[in-house]
Amino acid sequence: MKYIIGTSGYSYEDWRGVFYPLDLPKGKMLDFYAQHFKGVEINSTYYRIPHPAVFYQMEQKTPPDFEFVVKVHQETTHLRQKNRESLEELKEAVRPLVEAGKFSGFLAQFPYSFKNTPENRAYLAETRELTGDHPLFVEFRNWTWNEPSTYDFLRDHNINYVNVDQPRLRGLLPPQDVVTAGFGYVRFHGRNRQEWWSGTNETRYNYLYTRQELEDWLIYISRILKKAHKTYLFFNNHPQGKAIQNARMLQNMLENQLDIFESEL
Repeated sequence: MKYIIGTSGYSYEDWRGVFYPLDLPKGKMLDFYAQHFKGVEINSTYYRIPHPAVFYQMEQKTPPDFEFVVKVHQETTHLRQKNRESLEELKEAVRPLVEAGKFSGFLAQFPYSFKNTPENRAYLAETRELTGDHPLFVEFRNWTWNEPSTYDFLRDHNINYVNVDQPRLRGLLPPQDVVTAGFGYVRFHGRNRQEWWSGTNETRYNYLYTRQELEDWLIYISRILKKAHKTYLFFNNHPQGKAIQNARMLQNMLENQLDIFESEL
């Protein structure tokens, strides 16, 4: 039962003094991060697809067993006009990671407006085809996807389901332990109810999980680990380094308490 714990992004200035040394050069952040975690989500690609040289430099800063999951550009998930061109460009960009054996797949985070319709299922199938040999992890925000036929569809198309933790609001997805294509995946976004619909990326994810809230997830994680050959657990509650605190907290729990939950299954 293998798992990777990390954060969604790493180059946050407000992590200085919380995680990074205050005087650490920005270009050394990934080197420092990789001393503490074995994987990271790269979210900046949602806004701009970089030159392959950028990923080459990232690869050089990390040890051989480090893993990258790269978020697809907003063209794929939100605009949906030039999906093929966008994914071809992104596949070329991550080539240095692929060649180094450090690329774990693409993450597609669809918006709440992306509902469970025949047209959107067809779009997902097309997107999976375009990612080729690379794993595709799909995160839904809309509750209409929460049904058995969704999981069957994803299995049929070899698409990995992303389980999420987010505010308990009407229309959103609850905690789950779904595995559809070999990999387990959980993203922790925080439970900031007041800022979820109208907040910015800073305020929406500004939330620190309590130990009890993460312990409540252990039963789900234990089930996911049993179904998957590898599981990714990433924290997106990045403001002021809260993701770092919670990633370390969960790491400690999995190392010390997971066997208790496994015995109860």
